[in-house]
Amino acid sequence: EKGEMVAVVGPSGVGKSTLLYLLGLLDKPDAGEIVIFGQRASALSEEQRAQLRNRKLGFVFQFHLLLSDFTLEENVAMPLLLAGVGREEALKRARELLAEVGLASRGKHFPDELSGGEQQRGAVARALACGPELLLADEPTGNLDAVAARRFFELLQELHLRDGLTSVIVTHNEVLARGCHRVVHLLPEA
Repeated sequence: EKGEMVAVVGPSGVGKSTLLYLLGLLDKPDAGEIVIFGQRASALSEEQRAQLRNRKLGFVFQFHLLLSDFTLEENVAMPLLLAGVGREEALKRARELLAEVGLASRGKHFPDELSGGEQQRGAVARALACGPELLLADEPTGNLDAVAARRFFELLQELHLRDGLTSVIVTHNEVLARGCHRVVHLLPEA
């Protein structure tokens, strides 16, 4: 439901990440239909799918996928630049987002100069750059220790509420899952 934070849990290989990729219009289903924001995904061209991803969806992956040749600030600004926002405005918004996730002083650093937790918070800032309605997170705490994972999830909850997001989070972390509004269990075929 709109505004809900949903955890998707299940054993490895059951299709949790595939579900996120389908919801995020990164993959196409073999059967059935994806309807997102009232639109049938199969009726959208690749360009329309890309525009929808850029403007309405935010992605956070287990491995931050920050571009190593760009500073953290530039990584966060990238979705805005792709959406046609001017460079100065995009960088200004990136700095604002980095401040919101506690990385105001780290924007000029490259990803390899950041801790794992900093990289993940930077990935969240990037995911929120275009003001998405739906946040999709695939094992966002998978590479973090327990303390960093708890802090990271608290940040996600705060941003979820503040921005009025709908969030789908794939996780093996039972504590994180219990902190969501609802938990969906995917089970292997019998």
